[in-house]
Amino acid sequence: MWRIMKKFKKNYSYSVFYEVAPEGGYVALVPALPGCHTQGETLEETEQNIKEAIEVYLESLRVHRESIPQESKSFQGVVNVPVLISR
Repeated sequence: MWRIMKKFKKNYSYSVFYEVAPEGGYVALVPALPGCHTQGETLEETEQNIKEAIEVYLESLRVHRESIPQESKSFQGVVNVPVLISR
């Protein structure tokens, strides 16, 4: 008897953090996927690059039969720290 395996796609969502790169352009990273980061000259290019980086990352996990991480809650905040500056 033949087994028919149905293939389907599942959508995953991940938080992406964007930063302005000191040398110009932007850097993007995905905290839930360690080592998954990229850069681009514009935000649009950086967003496209990080989508591709996530796809490659998840495909590598699938090929190696590793589990795909689920997004956990992440938070962003601002912390003010007073620093004494000598003049």
